Amino acid sequence: MRLRALLENDALGLRLLGGEDELDRTVRGVMTTDLKDPSRYLSGGELVLTGLAWLREPADAEPFVRILASAGVAALAAGEAELGDIPDDLVQACSRHRLPLFAVNESVAFATITEHVVRQVSGERAGDLAAVVDRHRRLMTSGPAGGGPEVVLDLLGSDLDLRAWVLSPTGRQIAGAGEPLEPGLAATLAGEHLAATRTGRRGPHRLTVAGSPYSLFPIRNTGRGAAPATRDVRETVLSDWLLAVEADAGDWPAARLDLLQGVTQLIAVERDRREAARTVRRRLAQEVLELVQTGAAPAEIAARLRVAAPVLLPGLGTAPHWQVVVARVEWDQEPGQSAVDTGPIAQSLLEEILVDPAASGADSADRIAVAHSGDEAIALVPLATAPLPDSEDEVPAAAVGLHADALLASVRAPLSAGLDGDGRLTLGVSAAVHSAEGLRGALEEARHARRVAAARPGRVCAAGHHELASHVLLLPFVPDDVRRAFTARLLDPLKDYDRRHRAELIPTLEAFLDCDGSWTRCATRLHLHVNTLRYRVGRIEQLTGRDLSRLEDKLDFFLALRMS
Repeated sequence: MRLRALLENDALGLRLLGGEDELDRTVRGVMTTDLKDPSRYLSGGELVLTGLAWLREPADAEPFVRILASAGVAALAAGEAELGDIPDDLVQACSRHRLPLFAVNESVAFATITEHVVRQVSGERAGDLAAVVDRHRRLMTSGPAGGGPEVVLDLLGSDLDLRAWVLSPTGRQIAGAGEPLEPGLAATLAGEHLAATRTGRRGPHRLTVAGSPYSLFPIRNTGRGAAPATRDVRETVLSDWLLAVEADAGDWPAARLDLLQGVTQLIAVERDRREAARTVRRRLAQEVLELVQTGAAPAEIAARLRVAAPVLLPGLGTAPHWQVVVARVEWDQEPGQSAVDTGPIAQSLLEEILVDPAASGADSADRIAVAHSGDEAIALVPLATAPLPDSEDEVPAAAVGLHADALLASVRAPLSAGLDGDGRLTLGVSAAVHSAEGLRGALEEARHARRVAAARPGRVCAAGHHELASHVLLLPFVPDDVRRAFTARLLDPLKDYDRRHRAELIPTLEAFLDCDGSWTRCATRLHLHVNTLRYRVGRIEQLTGRDLSRLEDKLDFFLALRMS
């Protein structure tokens, strides 16, 4: 039953003191307490009745209300028999925590309210219970292992008349029964879910879009065999699926909510299974990346690419062109806050972003190979050329490849909601290359494009190869003797100083450039005081005769580090 219904019964003697906007909350039970901390007896959804015996001084109100709100209590009803008027401190505390507050007339016994609520709630549950037990049995025998998430969603539609869809964090539809969601609506639902998750609100999240109610359930495996629960929501918010149901779950009985939680568990198991299936593609990408970064011979890289091509593009027959995409997720770090390992986060997110937004189903991501190195995710994207209409010629790879702006067009809005406040996603996209010799240049190109994106405002930014200066394209082809002379002139004085004094000037220079010259960000990354960082940068300038406040000198150092 809803809170609003309590006010409609005059016999209950309830008067609303605050929380008019929350009267559509559902009451799933009732509890009477005069304990200062009743948290151990609360499970969420209760109407809490109290005679205020715990209220000894004004300061007691805030912690009591905070405990109730954290437990998900539906409302608080305070009796007037003990103190007469309800104290203002309690009214204000409930207002701060958005907890509806009722005053109970001294002539009404708590037992009367309890009996009424229990009778109403039990009546609603009784009609659903037998059907729910049967549905649980059918779901467990016909779950994802027997045909994918669509089987579960079909049962929800046929048995409960619920339209439901499984969505990715970007709003891409992974599964659905009946008509697919309109892409703009799916992106809106995904964004609302990400925003609600970031604030720590418990699901299901309820909202109304264009007059239709929706309830959003997080899909996360919490059963036996699941990965350990994370203490930081930032580790999973950008990778978890969600279940969107076209209904308002606010007035559902507990049994129906339990059923939907069971549905999300079944889908979560399927998601984990498909996540494990990506292991081969990730390993292929990791092997190619390591060969490229360690300067392996092009023939060795080409051999590895020939192994990867049939896995990523089965039946292709010819070696494809390739593109490289680099992504980084960055979170602001508060003092005392634990660091988040962003490499796996960026890897999972990039795998999703690279799927065609018009494609549905989880298997559409099976041709994406993404590795991660440190806090970067690096994707190796095969591009199959195709014959031109009425011609034996092929469409150039550049015409069918990825473009930075288009890549983020459909996912920018929901991801911005998930990153809002303290997170950023930046991506760089290389040009297409047709051989192993070009991969090193493509990787440098994609990394530099990501730096260009990082210099722009916004939570989600991308840049492509066409936005880069030509020097990045030329780096891999600079003759070795020129490369050695250039890097020695700039970096050898620093290396010699580091050898003699263990001053770590080279790592400091790399971090300073990587942070775009930001003193604060660089000092945080290196765990140094800003004054120590300024001393090191000053020493770098003194040893090399360069000025790191000048763009030209920054560029020379950037090139030297990339060519070393």
